[in-house]
Amino acid sequence: MKLWLLLGLLLVHEALEEVTGQQPPKNKRPKEPGENRIKPTNKKVKPKIPKMKDRDAADVTPKTQSIMVHMMDKGRFQKPAATLSLTAGQTLELRCKGNKIEWSYPADLDTFKDSRLSLKQQERYGQLTLVNSTAADTGEFSCWGQLCHGYLCRRDETKSGSTYIFFTEKGELFVPSPSYFDVVYLNPDRQAVVPCRVTVLSAKVTLHREFPAKEIPANGTDIVYDVKRGFVYLQPHSDHQGVVYCKAEAGGKSQISVKYQLLYVEVPRGPPSTTILASSNKVGSGDDISVLCTVLGEPDVEVEFRWIYPGQKEERPVTIQDSWRLIHRGLGHTTRISQSIMTIEDFETTDVGYYICTAQNLQGATTVATTVEFS
Repeated sequence: MKLWLLLGLLLVHEALEEVTGQQPPKNKRPKEPGENRIKPTNKKVKPKIPKMKDRDAADVTPKTQSIMVHMMDKGRFQKPAATLSLTAGQTLELRCKGNKIEWSYPADLDTFKDSRLSLKQQERYGQLTLVNSTAADTGEFSCWGQLCHGYLCRRDETKSGSTYIFFTEKGELFVPSPSYFDVVYLNPDRQAVVPCRVTVLSAKVTLHREFPAKEIPANGTDIVYDVKRGFVYLQPHSDHQGVVYCKAEAGGKSQISVKYQLLYVEVPRGPPSTTILASSNKVGSGDDISVLCTVLGEPDVEVEFRWIYPGQKEERPVTIQDSWRLIHRGLGHTTRISQSIMTIEDFETTDVGYYICTAQNLQGATTVATTVEFS
């Protein structure tokens, strides 16, 4: 009996050794019949967010496509840099891709309807040509495409091009000015510019006061120099007023600009401040009468006048005279006074009633009225 028991224990031991050699990995147990083979887990998985494609990002903020090219010698074309330097006398030819192209160029070419400038629209591009260029043509040249629906067109902000061109001319360091003396108005609520623009990009430009004679530093805080605009007064005040000029130095030569009178003004921006006054509000038959409409405003803001008067429907003959002048109110303050005077001769019944004056500027319009009757 003991022998059989011993043999049985030996057999069991051998069987266990065979099973031990084929044991599953540690911490795992045999699957029960019908048990789910996917083991549940509490591991946190970070969700994957698909990356936005570059073209999707471009849809959100459209990139501006440069459409301008500059025609070089021998028919070569090149995309112009932000600034170009050309010799005065050269012919400038710019092209911009598109079947509807608009252009912008220095104001003097537009003001004088210069025959040296020509614009042409070809099937696939617009072309600007400037012959016999001069130092006065220095400035920004721009183009842009047009998006049109029927007769309505708007600027295509995604297709444009521009370059600032310096036309260098012997003896001309400054862009020529049409006058020898100019006025710059200093207003406390906006920048003022002394337009000392040069024809040579590398020129050193300084600003000077005539009296007392001294150089005015462009410190980058109060005054900065912009080669495309001139000296910019960022926050004008009354201490800046006076006569100034600029000095440019390049290639061992120097030149003085025209003089600029800086006038400080302090008139609130807005619709015209308007008053109306009749020479008399009671007029006898056959007498003459005048009605005065007056506006006080900023020196550089123009005003337009319109009248409504009793004899207008009957086409009563009247005389209207508009004028303006600058008045100095002391402490460097300057104001523009604009006036419109309506004069009526031989006052009669048809002239009795309301005289209405409307003064308008870029900020709005103001209407005032007064009555005139028989005495």
